[in-house]
Amino acid sequence: MNSPERKLKNDKIVSRIFLALAIICASFIVFIVAVIFFKGIIPFIKKYDIGQGTFRASLWGFLTGTVWTDYKYGVLGMVINTIYLVAISSFVALIISVLASLFVVRIAPKKLSKAFESVIELLASIPSIIFGLFGQGFICPMVRDIAGAMGVQTMGGSSGLATVIVLIMMMIPTITMLTITQMRSIKQDQINASLALGATKAQTDFKIVLGGSKSGIFAALILGIGRALGEATAVSMVCGNAIDGPVFNLFDITRTLTSTMMLGLHETVGVDYDIRFSVGIVLIVIILVTNIGLNKIRKRMMKNG
Repeated sequence: MNSPERKLKNDKIVSRIFLALAIICASFIVFIVAVIFFKGIIPFIKKYDIGQGTFRASLWGFLTGTVWTDYKYGVLGMVINTIYLVAISSFVALIISVLASLFVVRIAPKKLSKAFESVIELLASIPSIIFGLFGQGFICPMVRDIAGAMGVQTMGGSSGLATVIVLIMMMIPTITMLTITQMRSIKQDQINASLALGATKAQTDFKIVLGGSKSGIFAALILGIGRALGEATAVSMVCGNAIDGPVFNLFDITRTLTSTMMLGLHETVGVDYDIRFSVGIVLIVIILVTNIGLNKIRKRMMKNG
């Protein structure tokens, strides 16, 4: 039988191992951000040889510009496009995910509920390239036909609408899985008490189950938004990549931060290559600000009950 001193020593060893692992994980994040930052500031301090002269990117022009083409690198239009498309996608995905979760947890028979959960888990594990291929092969033609029926021109279906649909499909599994888990954590005693007081099943589902899950649902939304903001492969395959912005017409081609970073990355050199790391800095800042803001709202919701 181990002595108390031996057990205490083992606990300290395990604690140090866990601390080392935590430091390693945090170091990866710091290292990645540092590399992106240092490579991203190069275009604003280095002069590049282009033809008969030199070129150095303007930080002010980069942050306030709305055109992205040869030696004109403006990121503001892409920032607005990204926020606009993610906001629409998040709103629709949240509604669908919450209602689907409520159906799985409270309405569907057990066998059907398990089947739905398996499908949702499968969707969550599908690589983004598959969503992109589906977007190109099905969603873009569908958007093209819808636009044609409305008398609107579109670039073969590549558009903001196609991007929104793809993002919704990618966000729904993440939000739904976490929402289901949160709804199942509601105590059965609370549900029984609501029914005993005369509330209908629908009233109980929406006021007790849904109301008691608000914090968890919001946390799921934060993760869903994080995935949408960082998605590059699928988005770049359906957005069309306009050279200027912002673009608010959902039937027109658009451009996001991630699609700009991804497309042509391996075919470019010089400033056109380095400036994509600058876009990466902007995306990191947006994700950081978004997460901090949404988490503050979530904490306030938890505090207010």
